[in-house]
Amino acid sequence: MKDTRWLSETELDAWVAYVTATHLLERRVEEQLKAASGLTHAQYEILAKLSLSPARRMRMTELARQVVVSKSGLTYQIGQLEKRGLVERTTCPSDDRGVLAVLTDEGVRCLERTAPGHVAVVRAFLIDQLTPEEVETMRRIMTKATAAMESASGHAFRSAPPAPGA
Repeated sequence: MKDTRWLSETELDAWVAYVTATHLLERRVEEQLKAASGLTHAQYEILAKLSLSPARRMRMTELARQVVVSKSGLTYQIGQLEKRGLVERTTCPSDDRGVLAVLTDEGVRCLERTAPGHVAVVRAFLIDQLTPEEVETMRRIMTKATAAMESASGHAFRSAPPAPGA
């Protein structure tokens, strides 16, 4: 503990503000998504990622990496989405061992119905509270933090641009 670089008062205030704001925003996003479509935020992200993929499909391992969940966590979420007819699983044509998650037409319709409300929450409680310069600063800060975590873990979490409203 002697070598620990403790946070200064300003750093601690920044950390607490960040944690509080992210928890509160996540709660608002979850509430909106549940009310609008019965989706969790993780499920919404899966649908959004698939909607941006070629042919609305992606290997499960790549999808897990992009939505930053474990393979077992993704398998569970995909199962829930399959029950609702929003996603299907299929074998990868180029690799029989690979499994693809495929966004169905119903999944596209669900995303189209849900996205406007999701974006409204993100705007109301975060983006519209900031100046354009602050948004750019936030983007740079979060990109640096993501890069540090990717470097420490040895792999990239996101290879595609963020999903709309994400």
